Amino acid sequence: MLSSRTLSLTIPRQWLDLYETIWKPEFFPKWASGLTQSALEPDGNRWRAKGPQGNVKIRFSPHNPFGVMDHWIDSGSGKEIFVPMRVIANEQGAEVMVTVYRQPFTSDERFKQDIEWVSNDLEKLNQLLTQ
Repeated sequence: MLSSRTLSLTIPRQWLDLYETIWKPEFFPKWASGLTQSALEPDGNRWRAKGPQGNVKIRFSPHNPFGVMDHWIDSGSGKEIFVPMRVIANEQGAEVMVTVYRQPFTSDERFKQDIEWVSNDLEKLNQLLTQ
C-alpha cells in the first residue's frame, strides 16, 4: 500500500455548479500546473500534454452526477499514477479534494514537494473561480 495525503479546499460555490465548471479536461491547464504545462490535446480516450517532467498521457473519469474527477497519468513508464479527485457539497459551498499517493522510491522531500505543488494548484483554482 502507498501512503497518501488528501488535500481539501473550500470554495464558496454550489458544488454541482463548481463540478460542471471544472470537470472538463480542457479546464485543467488553467490551474493544474502539476499535471500539465501546456494545453491538453485529445488522443483517443486519453489526452496528451507536456507535464512538468516531460510528455504525459492522461485519462479522466467520465462526466458523472457524483463529482468524481479522478485521473490517471502516464509519463511514459508504462505505469499510470492514479489521482483521486472529488467535488463534494459543503453546505452552500463545495470542497475540492485531491489525494496524492506517495509513489514507490519517492523520498520524504519529494513527497513533501508533491503535496505542496498540489496545494498551490488548488489555491490557483480557488483564485481562478473566486475572481
